[in-house]
Amino acid sequence: MAKGNGGKNTVRTVEQLVRPVVEGMGLRLWDVRFEKEGPDWFLRIFIDRDTPLDTDTCEAVSRAIDPVIDAADPIDQSYYMEVGSPGLGRRLTRPEHFGPYVGQKIAARLIRPNADGARELEGTLLAFADGLVTLEGPAGPVTFTLADASFAKLCDDEDLF
Repeated sequence: MAKGNGGKNTVRTVEQLVRPVVEGMGLRLWDVRFEKEGPDWFLRIFIDRDTPLDTDTCEAVSRAIDPVIDAADPIDQSYYMEVGSPGLGRRLTRPEHFGPYVGQKIAARLIRPNADGARELEGTLLAFADGLVTLEGPAGPVTFTLADASFAKLCDDEDLF
């Protein structure tokens, strides 16, 4: 957990620390996640840019943000830090993630079924505004709030396999 903030603010605290460093390197901070897997905690920092990322760039970012996070010491427990690309099938978690992908196929899973009884949604992203996601699905347009989704992701990896 972030010291003095509670667990919910860990991501926000780390994001505030690393965003200036990442952006100063000419990159975008896509997402920060603090996740428990088995007995271990992982601090995952996802970076992006218009051209493909390579491992050297991820390593450079890791080396640049590590001392910033260490100096602030915002996390009480031990954890592993990973820096990487959001990659294919990237999760769309923030309002700014949706705009660039209007017209592309996305998938979402709702926390509870919608009025039509559907939880799994897939279709072309038509719009995102004021927290509302609108997809053109097989049965026509469907709108849901981002807060009602357990996840939304880009479907750019389906034709690869």
